[in-house]
Amino acid sequence: MNKRNTGNKYEDMSCEYLEDNGLEIIERNFKCKIGEIDIIARDDKYTVFVEVKYRGSDQYGGALRAVDHRKQKKICKVSDYYRIIHKLDEYTPFRYDVLAVEGEGELLKFKWIKNAFDYTSGRRYI
Repeated sequence: MNKRNTGNKYEDMSCEYLEDNGLEIIERNFKCKIGEIDIIARDDKYTVFVEVKYRGSDQYGGALRAVDHRKQKKICKVSDYYRIIHKLDEYTPFRYDVLAVEGEGELLKFKWIKNAFDYTSGRRYI
């Protein structure tokens, strides 16, 4: 299975997991020239930008470690763009979650980190 197919498989499972835990999925794989956000969801009053990371093992630091400062900054920039085109003002609450999917088969685990990181400034569009 190639990386894209693997990614889609675990994003599908991640959406199910998030829905089972009360989130409403709004959009998947939101793309713009800046980058991509895996899942955009609603959790009560929050718009939630979710980064999904899959790793078969934690041999190289695991899935959570893959969402470094550089990746966080890119996600924040993409979320700025999303909020502009969907007319979400500065009073609309939002957060950044990371869903780490690790292991395989029976040993598959989900680690959902709500509010995993704060808005990382760069050029703010709103």
